[in-house]
Amino acid sequence: MSPAGRRLLLAIESSCDETAAAVVDIDSGSVLSSVIHSQTQAHAPFGGVVPEIASREHLEKIDVVVGDALAGVGTVDVVAATYGPGLVGALLVGLGYAKGLAQGWGCPFVGVHHIEGHLMAAAADPASPPPPFIGLVVSGGHTALYRFDGVGCAKLLGQTRDDAAGEAFDKTAKLLGLGYPGGIVIDQLSQQGDCNAVAMPRSLRDRSNYDFSFSGLKTAVRVHVDAALKRGERLEGQRLADLCASVQEAIVDMLLHKALLACRRLQIHTLVLGGGVAANSRLRREAVRRGQELDVAVYLPPKALCTDNAVMIAMAARAWVQQGRSSSLSLMAAPDALVEASSTALVSLSG
Repeated sequence: MSPAGRRLLLAIESSCDETAAAVVDIDSGSVLSSVIHSQTQAHAPFGGVVPEIASREHLEKIDVVVGDALAGVGTVDVVAATYGPGLVGALLVGLGYAKGLAQGWGCPFVGVHHIEGHLMAAAADPASPPPPFIGLVVSGGHTALYRFDGVGCAKLLGQTRDDAAGEAFDKTAKLLGLGYPGGIVIDQLSQQGDCNAVAMPRSLRDRSNYDFSFSGLKTAVRVHVDAALKRGERLEGQRLADLCASVQEAIVDMLLHKALLACRRLQIHTLVLGGGVAANSRLRREAVRRGQELDVAVYLPPKALCTDNAVMIAMAARAWVQQGRSSSLSLMAAPDALVEASSTALVSLSG
């Protein structure tokens, strides 16, 4: 235990292209440190995440990131890390590092499911809503809807059948020559655009399930770009802003239609957003506006907790520790791990 009498938890996140570490007080939930190294610049020339580069970046940065997170915080009592889903090489770096620290320090280790981390990110805010809630997790690799009743009790309601929403933003930006990551650029350009200027498809909108599809949107953008080029039109200025706004509006509409449909059907009046796309300004505004119309309270995590970070992993790990659970040091990286099976990565602390 740290000299101040606090029980501290170190969490590490390395599932994709951020190397992150955070320290939280297990008893109070206070965040004592949070450090994130983003790999955006390393992947930008390729227009997306390259797994081999991601793994190498994690290996090069994890010592510094963890060291900065631990600076001046005291003795750590529990170590946690993401075990899946994600890029297997990236997961192995953080998971192996965390297990090595736990073994060296003789303290418990907790393996955390990445999606459960996103669903628990709100717990870093004392004003966040308690479960149950509908969780919409939207990023470059994930777009899915969950019913969340607490750690270990997440149920997948629906997910994308093809591209993730963040991937749709990135592919649109690549088609338009806007660079990577695309979501931020499209969000900025959309501020000056007319979101109704270009008709964009809303796939699966009228289906009875909660699944999403964004591949048709990418095709629609390509068709629009090709048609404009044939007419001799340059997609720049207002035309570009209008197209970006229209694409963004279609993505936001599809996400919120299914999320609020789930809230209504399941009679759960709280919606929590998570993932990198949850930082999108249009999504945040529309979620609150539509939620008010339907009497659904919408919680928007601070933007710093939307992208991959270790605070969210720490919050999930803290919940498991409070239940007296930890993981075996034999826990393996699971790139396709299901959130419904997250409890299988845990055993009793006394076991």
